[in-house]
Amino acid sequence: MLCVIQCAGSKQANGVTLHTMNGHRVMFVARPDAAPPEKGVLYAHPDDMSDITGITWRQRVMAVNAGREPDPGLWIAGKLYRPKAYALLLEKMGIERLFILSAGWGLVRADFLLPDYDITFSTSAEPWKRRRAGDKFPDFNALERTQEDIVFLGGKDYLPLFLRLTRGTAGRRLVVYNSVNPPVACGCALTRYPTTRRTNWHYDCAEDLATGIWHPDFEAAPS
Repeated sequence: MLCVIQCAGSKQANGVTLHTMNGHRVMFVARPDAAPPEKGVLYAHPDDMSDITGITWRQRVMAVNAGREPDPGLWIAGKLYRPKAYALLLEKMGIERLFILSAGWGLVRADFLLPDYDITFSTSAEPWKRRRAGDKFPDFNALERTQEDIVFLGGKDYLPLFLRLTRGTAGRRLVVYNSVNPPVACGCALTRYPTTRRTNWHYDCAEDLATGIWHPDFEAAPS
């Protein structure tokens, strides 16, 4: 079984990112044109052209992961986010079985190096941070060809991206939800995780999965 958990807005305080050739820190956001100016910072969309001709920032992140560009000290995805649920899942699942669904970068394995970024599907986020349904992101997809079963821990805002990136997988998919009414997730089994927590409820589920209190039920009713 593989586990996919959505990304978090709370990242390591010393999160590292890429830099321009003149030393500016690159902060990745959904709408750079709407971001407030900050001295020494270049706001960029992951798919904007970088300051290396003909190469996007996304391609440069891939180059860092492939060893074709020096690593400036980026965090691996499994350790980039501060909530303890990520560390517990990483310890339980291991690097090869934990995946992060990032609003900025797509679906990556826990050992994939990611720069600091501020992109989310949350409707309450500032305009420059918010990724909308129609925005074009050529997302990474580390699970495109997997044949293993996948459990998804995340909110309804992230569900469409999970469904799109995993629709060609051969294994079973289980979507965990917390709402009173189940989401529409065609081709997936659905199971409700009961908790009184509403915001970031999936952290509780992730911690219970990591400690063995909760177990995914892939035989649950399909959507």
